[in-house]
Amino acid sequence: MQIDKLRGKELDQLFKAILSLETVEECYEFFDDLATMNEVQSLAQRLEVARMLRDGHTYHKIEEDTGASTATISRVKRCLNYGNDAYVMALDRVAENEQE
Repeated sequence: MQIDKLRGKELDQLFKAILSLETVEECYEFFDDLATMNEVQSLAQRLEVARMLRDGHTYHKIEEDTGASTATISRVKRCLNYGNDAYVMALDRVAENEQE
């Protein structure tokens, strides 16, 4: 796990802060203060790329719909195939919460 290299007090604090957020509106406010619009949009784009890959869309369709580069799509695909299954976990949880 590459994130282990970064593990420490500051990253723990960041993740605990994110976990403390209770609403989507709080997330918007926090991330607006924390990161640039481009950084947040890049993270959101990667999650959408993961969803589309999981749903079987082609690179061309994903690139067309999201504007993601083929390098980004390949990186996300590599994480889906060989990563920690975190994209799948998060996407599944979002889908479950939307059904409630």
